Amino acid sequence: MSMENQVLETPEVDLGYDVRGPLPTADGRPPLLMIGQPMAASGFRALASHFPDRTVVTYDPRGLGRSTRKDGRVDQRPEVQAGDVHALIEALGAGPVELFASSGGAVTALALVTAYPNDVTTLVAHEPPLIPVLPDAEAAARALAGVREAYRKGGWGAGMAAFMAMSSWPGEYTDDYFALPAPDPAAFGMPTEDNGVRDDPLLSDRADAITAYRPDVEALRRAPTRIVVAVGEESLNTFTGRTAEATAEALGQKATVFPSHHGGFAGPEGGYPGQPEAFARKLREVLSDAG
Repeated sequence: MSMENQVLETPEVDLGYDVRGPLPTADGRPPLLMIGQPMAASGFRALASHFPDRTVVTYDPRGLGRSTRKDGRVDQRPEVQAGDVHALIEALGAGPVELFASSGGAVTALALVTAYPNDVTTLVAHEPPLIPVLPDAEAAARALAGVREAYRKGGWGAGMAAFMAMSSWPGEYTDDYFALPAPDPAAFGMPTEDNGVRDDPLLSDRADAITAYRPDVEALRRAPTRIVVAVGEESLNTFTGRTAEATAEALGQKATVFPSHHGGFAGPEGGYPGQPEAFARKLREVLSDAG
């Protein structure tokens, strides 16, 4: 499928995005938009390749990849990102979209449906990392603060090792979790040297507004959008698996189980491959259920 690279210029950001397929769409279905955070468009290559019959759109969130911020800020606020996605949907000029959104992108997507409920026909929100929906929200926030501190003190390797330990912990964050020694980056295959950089969009406090976002459940329930909260079968009972299930419960549903893990749609290029073909089959099935 041919891909056209484009830029949407707005007062605050120049958004880089890609369109695979024709607009208007050849099949009369809405465009299929795929978004992540802090992952950029490149992370959806494998998944998009399994939808050759659909017009697929991907983009780089502001400040990431090709998308250059002009607002002088570095924080990542879901409401702001939602405004960017709304502007992109308007620029496509093809009406409301079907939206697959993963991780922080799923948080953006929930903010989008809250603010612009007519932008999306079906939203598949895959593992939104929403701390406030958890029963152990205070402990989860403390665990994440520990990740931030490890990154601040030791750099990317130390921060990423702490993040992997946190994100793979089974169940609620108990005293047993907080009694653990700091994980060794080398044990996770991470570098032990510190390059001095502290602006990582995942590990720094720039992402705090994403994990602290509290969804407006009533607004989401009122929206005409069909919302499906998804969880990876390998993520169950870990941090983003629990946030997905709690988000689904808040919306009066059960999370829909997808193959693989948090990045289960990714190919080998990301370093932590999932099962993109099986994931795409499940996504196609869920989107088809919309009728």
